[in-house]
Amino acid sequence: MADPTPPGNSDLDFKGRIGATWQESRPWWPDPVRAKEGAPNIVLVLYDDVGFGSFGSYGSEIATPTMDALAEGGLRYNNFHVTPLCSPTRASLLTGRNHHSVGMAFLANADSGFPGTRGHVSKQAATLAEMLKSSGYNTMCLGKWHIAPIDQTSAAGPYDQWPLGRGFERFYGFLDALTDHFYPDLVHDNHRVDPPKTPEQGYHLTDDLVDHAIDFVRDQVSASGEKPFFTYLAFGSAHCPHQAPQAFLDKYRGKYDEGWDVIRERRYRRQLELGVIPKGTELAPRNQGVEPWDSLSADEKLVAARLQEAFAAMVDHTDHALGRFVDYLKDIGKFDNTIFVVLADNGASQEGGAGGTTNIVAYENGNQPDLAYNLARLDQIGGPRSHTNYPHGWAQVGNTPLRRYKQNTHAGGVRAPLIVSWRDGLKARGDVRSQFHHVIDVAPTILDLAGITAPQVYNGVPQMPVHGVSMRYSFEDAAAPTRRETQYFEMFTHRAIWHDGWKAVSFHRRGNTYDQDSWELYNLDEDFSECRDLAAQHPERLQNLIGRWWAEAGRFGVLPLDDRGFPERAVRYQSHGSPRLRTRLVLYPGMSRIPSGAAPLMINRSFRITARLGEASGGGANEAPQGVIVSLGDLSGGFTMYVQSGRLFYEYNHEGTPYRIESAAGAVTAQSRTLEFVFERTADYAGTGRLLVDGKAVGEGVIPRSARWFISWSALDVGRDSLSRVSDAYTDEFAFTPGVLQRVEIELEPQQHPVDHQPMD
Repeated sequence: MADPTPPGNSDLDFKGRIGATWQESRPWWPDPVRAKEGAPNIVLVLYDDVGFGSFGSYGSEIATPTMDALAEGGLRYNNFHVTPLCSPTRASLLTGRNHHSVGMAFLANADSGFPGTRGHVSKQAATLAEMLKSSGYNTMCLGKWHIAPIDQTSAAGPYDQWPLGRGFERFYGFLDALTDHFYPDLVHDNHRVDPPKTPEQGYHLTDDLVDHAIDFVRDQVSASGEKPFFTYLAFGSAHCPHQAPQAFLDKYRGKYDEGWDVIRERRYRRQLELGVIPKGTELAPRNQGVEPWDSLSADEKLVAARLQEAFAAMVDHTDHALGRFVDYLKDIGKFDNTIFVVLADNGASQEGGAGGTTNIVAYENGNQPDLAYNLARLDQIGGPRSHTNYPHGWAQVGNTPLRRYKQNTHAGGVRAPLIVSWRDGLKARGDVRSQFHHVIDVAPTILDLAGITAPQVYNGVPQMPVHGVSMRYSFEDAAAPTRRETQYFEMFTHRAIWHDGWKAVSFHRRGNTYDQDSWELYNLDEDFSECRDLAAQHPERLQNLIGRWWAEAGRFGVLPLDDRGFPERAVRYQSHGSPRLRTRLVLYPGMSRIPSGAAPLMINRSFRITARLGEASGGGANEAPQGVIVSLGDLSGGFTMYVQSGRLFYEYNHEGTPYRIESAAGAVTAQSRTLEFVFERTADYAGTGRLLVDGKAVGEGVIPRSARWFISWSALDVGRDSLSRVSDAYTDEFAFTPGVLQRVEIELEPQQHPVDHQPMD
């Protein structure tokens, strides 16, 4: 029997012998953790907001040859389901548990104060990365994370819910719901970095993500080629803003002039030909609010077609980039034993409104840019100075042949494409599988294929059961009955439940009581697209399903029901200690960007910004400094305070409309030491701004409109406007004169003024 480990030695499991000298001792080394012999590599690819019918192998005219080849070499699922929103799907995908149960009922941007709505993944639900890493895999994450509380994603952390805190050993991507694809708010491992190139130099985030995916794999296989890897590649595509390189935009110019009715019918017919939807499937009726294409004016058609071109170009470009990663794995001999799982996180987005938008912040504030606004920005659509989302009509096309959209629990919100490809492990080639499955089934499938059992305790924390089931049985037997029995859905209190082939679903209108909600009933085994409501014919079955929904809601932590929208939840309610509640902060040049979700709430309240300057050195000592003092936001909204040619400016960008206050020429000199902007709220979402230099008023103006809920998705920066710039008054980051800006102080009135809740559909 081995001698006990001496006090103070951390090697508690030492099984050798320790004597007075090494000659009298017996060494011992613990066995390293190894994956099973021949364990497959795993590549999990997640697309954002694309819908059921936007890939070529699912009927689309958009070129997606990489995914089509994966589908041809593997399996497509046509009865696969996700949650109706991005953060919840990601939480379920990476844990194998229902999203309410792990604390992600909604988005990571909000904590409403209940166990199911914490905006992070419970430590009682180990992630796929944590489970694979502890079983001998290397783990790497690229792209969109969005399952860490956004007010915890600044350099102050905490970091325990960042990718490296949840089992990934490498990370390169972004942490929030979205980012500008030409000017992304990038994080490398645990620190923010600037994009390596500019758009003029050919930069696009999707290419950058794939470049880093190749780099990560190259490093891993070079250092330890026998060790399997898990690569989670979560593209920002095709979430708004829809942006793509010009060559891809040019490729789709004019391709959608026929309009959404023609394209939708064409996709539907193609889906039937491909067998990706069952024979006899009906094309769902037009969604409420989608007008016939031929009823639109020429200008409305022009804008709508251009917006869809940008979406298509983005999907095509992403597939092209993914193809480089696939080709690399083939070049190094790693493709054949790599499992590819490719899926989308929810249905196509309705968030562009009826006419589409060239300003994505407007939607968050309950506004819709008019046709004239969109027309004025027509030629910028898809490019570096454009933030767009397409109209409902094109989202309906993305969800062909289904009803409704992202956010909803009808099929258009929750039925998603799923492709599984594994050259060494799958005999089936190009087949379609129709077993009902849900995103919680992906993690247990991957664990099953890797020969890993989910732990009952991880890092000392007892684990909740895995809620999903492995889909492995369906690989070999197309006719095998599904091994799932029941699955509930809920989002914004839209509710649904599937059980034994039947689905009950309810669409909730905000502001109504839940007793006012009507429930529909569909036999999905006979009605793929939810077109024939059987509630009147089978009232007892419907009531049974509704009762079952309530039981599942209690079992998995769905309650309380909450129909408040994203901006209200993310702005009005803040957890104790959140940095958003600060009323004073001091910022220093050279700091990391602070994400907008971790910045103080500068909405509908008075505030003061003070810049402290020092003396310039060198040849510029007698020249007035210039550059950006502080900025928050991007081209869709935000504010910037800057000096240009001796003038002090404060510019508020309200959903793309600039309100600029400026001083007289020469107000700022080399001797100036204090530059201030003071905003006094005089009415809801409006006020007066004053500029001061060394305490002397030098300019005043009115800001007649400001954000009701949401300023911007982009970050707060000091001494520069480093990403997508807030103002067109300067052409680059416009860094402040080096060495002159000492610090920036922001003070806000203590009481945030309440914001009235207005129900929205």
